[in-house]
Amino acid sequence: MPKILVVDDEAIITMQLEERLHAMGYTVAGMAATGEDAIAKARRLSPDLILMDIVMPGKLNGIEAAAVILSELDIPVIFVTSYADDAIIEKAKQARPYGYIVKPFNELEIKAAIEVALFRKASELETKKNAEAARAPLPGARSSPGAAGMPEAEYLARPEIKTILLKDIFSGIVLFLYVDPSVKDPIFKFAIEAGIQKGGRILFAYHHSVLQKYFLEEIRKGQLFSRRIKKGELFLLPRLLEKCTATLPPADAQGSLQVLFDFSDTEEFNDIVAVKNTILAKKETGVPITGIIAVNMADLDHDRIRLLSEGIAKIIISTGKDTTISFAHPTFPPEAISVVPQATIDDVVKKLLEPVILSILEKPISGFDIVHEIHNRYKVLIPQARIYTYLYELQGNGYLEMKVSGKSKLYSPTEAGKKYIRQRLNEFKFVFRHIMGEESAIPAKKE
Repeated sequence: MPKILVVDDEAIITMQLEERLHAMGYTVAGMAATGEDAIAKARRLSPDLILMDIVMPGKLNGIEAAAVILSELDIPVIFVTSYADDAIIEKAKQARPYGYIVKPFNELEIKAAIEVALFRKASELETKKNAEAARAPLPGARSSPGAAGMPEAEYLARPEIKTILLKDIFSGIVLFLYVDPSVKDPIFKFAIEAGIQKGGRILFAYHHSVLQKYFLEEIRKGQLFSRRIKKGELFLLPRLLEKCTATLPPADAQGSLQVLFDFSDTEEFNDIVAVKNTILAKKETGVPITGIIAVNMADLDHDRIRLLSEGIAKIIISTGKDTTISFAHPTFPPEAISVVPQATIDDVVKKLLEPVILSILEKPISGFDIVHEIHNRYKVLIPQARIYTYLYELQGNGYLEMKVSGKSKLYSPTEAGKKYIRQRLNEFKFVFRHIMGEESAIPAKKE
């Protein structure tokens, strides 16, 4: 059971943290009210992790105390503070914290931050141990300038980054740990659409989901196999996997299996681990299998999270609707991670709304659903009037047709519209490539 040192000069805060940490299954090794006391108790108690306030009385503030503790004792520190202005954050970064939580906080935020920090620390120790044993640097690990020698993948996944994009995320097995169930549907919807476009087989198993209603035609055609996991039936999934993989054709573009498993109910945890191990075992034997294993981590402790993450290189942890922290095992190439500030995404989506809308008009959809789809994909809220103005224009030009379904007006491309959408998207792609200096870009032929 991890031991945690709580450092805060407000007695009420330390009491609240102590109570919550005990309830979550952690041991409170001790409490301190100043930076000097924190260093002394860290030396004496050797905690596994420290929750540290920043502004405290005494000669040393929390940032200065954390820097001493990290350099001398190598104990991970998470800042828990009321201060979130840029100047404080810049100073806090110099101490290389393992997390940054702004008060007021909730229990799930604390738990998620602790589990991420403990996992990251365990990975660092494992990496160091393997590197020492091999007497060689870990392949792929690079230092980023300005990151105090920290591996680039870790530096890019700092808490202040709002959006982290992983390239080729569906090339292997991804573990997706979430707290808020609403964040998972956009990821699964994107994964299903990408899988259908690529070809092969898709197996979508879930405890609770509404996504299947968007893919009724694909389910009917056999492109997507959807199965609800009822209570007490989770143990059947390994058998279903055996059946799916046993009849796979030779490995090629059409002979792969993409598994998308959403375990929002974790009561049958041992069966979830068994499913994960079956997938990894199949992949180890050369079976062309990729996909996402998503688990609601609200009721999981650190030991269970460790069991889930063993053997999986790519991990995404979502602590809520507004913050997604993505990171990978140290053996995952850092160059596969791109960091994009949310403000940049806001600018691009709002200023280039036309290609964004066109990319969504693949199936009958309402303007209201387009607004929600853009928000789910990019966390950008577009006024509904802007969406409908463009839809009316496309409809007036004969590129869209409108049908009433219940209380909704659904828009779908006409045959001329499909050609127009393909042509416009190709034109946008060519312009983007030209702007970025990709000389190999060739203009799309007009249809």
